Amino acid sequence: MPTPEKKTLNPIYWIPTTWFAMGLPFVALSGASSIMYKNMGISDTQIAFWTSLIMFPWTIKPLWGPFLEMYKTKKFFVYTTQIFTGVLFGLLALTLQMNHFFSFSIAILTIIAISGATHDTAADGVYLNELTPKLQAKFVGWQGAFYNIAKVFSGGVLVYFAGQLEKEIGIHNAWMAVMFAYGLIMVLLGLYNMRVLPEGGKAQELSSVKEGFATLKDVIITFFQKKNIWYSLCFIVFYRFAEGQAIKIVPLFFKASRASGGLGLSTSEIGLLYGVFGSIAFVLGSIVAGYYVSNKGLTRRTLLILCAVFNLPFAAYAFLAVAMPQELYIIASAVAIEYFGYGYGFVGLILFMMQNIAPGKYKMAHYAFGSGLMNLGFMIPSMISGLLSDYLGYKEFFIWVLIATIPAFVVTWLVPLMPVEKEAEEIVE
Repeated sequence: MPTPEKKTLNPIYWIPTTWFAMGLPFVALSGASSIMYKNMGISDTQIAFWTSLIMFPWTIKPLWGPFLEMYKTKKFFVYTTQIFTGVLFGLLALTLQMNHFFSFSIAILTIIAISGATHDTAADGVYLNELTPKLQAKFVGWQGAFYNIAKVFSGGVLVYFAGQLEKEIGIHNAWMAVMFAYGLIMVLLGLYNMRVLPEGGKAQELSSVKEGFATLKDVIITFFQKKNIWYSLCFIVFYRFAEGQAIKIVPLFFKASRASGGLGLSTSEIGLLYGVFGSIAFVLGSIVAGYYVSNKGLTRRTLLILCAVFNLPFAAYAFLAVAMPQELYIIASAVAIEYFGYGYGFVGLILFMMQNIAPGKYKMAHYAFGSGLMNLGFMIPSMISGLLSDYLGYKEFFIWVLIATIPAFVVTWLVPLMPVEKEAEEIVE
């Protein structure tokens, strides 16, 4: 019997805003906060460790995923966490004026991480339940593009804004204004998505906490019963092994003085690099890759190409650390190369999880497991990256990052790929 056609609002109305809201807090915690703390006098080791540790909720988010099935809809959790995260950024801004600002701000950032991880689980559930595999492949580029736009907006536009304000009102006041801006944006996104998001459905109706724990147990058991699951887990953990080390140190390398092996850039210059050159390269890479895998499918060859484009551009940072160029256009070119590669290659990882990890009874929960473990593969290298860069120095560290890309190629070559299930095409309006 033919599968009934499913009508839904065109994804272009809600994917950009939802994935922008997904990327903004994640990047604020993992990237922009590093520059903020650097300017406030916190050491690289402390910055790398604490701003990596607070990302842990994105790793353990599958543990509360089944309980999201007990109340309302996935749409409800998406827009409420967006608004709640916005309020938390406002509170974070106020802590920056306190004597023990580092401890208080890290505590609030941890709560933001929990809210953001919950948001991402629900948003992924909407995407997986509303779109067929064909449309998932078609729109994954847009999904990645706007997630990456959030990244460069956070690490580019807002950091540039902070750098300009630092000169006029001081470091703490400047970053307080930026955190208020984060909060306002998140609240506005929540109000918009309250109107346009599709419901996303409910995977299962649960009536009690006990039933929720029973479902969680079943989710875990069925997840590890999936065919070739251990190969898949190795793939999603090691695909980002080099990135997890490089991304945390790059802005610190840009900011550090030339006497200490850095490039000695100002906060505004870093924001300009990310906000202009990074953003254009990100968007191009993500959208091109989305249409590429939509046409070619996720095969061994396409996945290896995506892996190469994702990992090899880290050579740009090794070049900067060795050559130490002073010309901003050379540095900008290196950033554009790496960001294009990131946007292009990340699509392969997301689509792999959608087609090899998520399918089955618990799409949302199993995708959350996959993305949580993917984050673990990013978080652990990030936590030790500060120690490594302090010990090795920036030049040797970025050469090491190139060596650290090898595991990604090995797991990409070895991981089995599941055939994509045929589904009726969705009608979008």
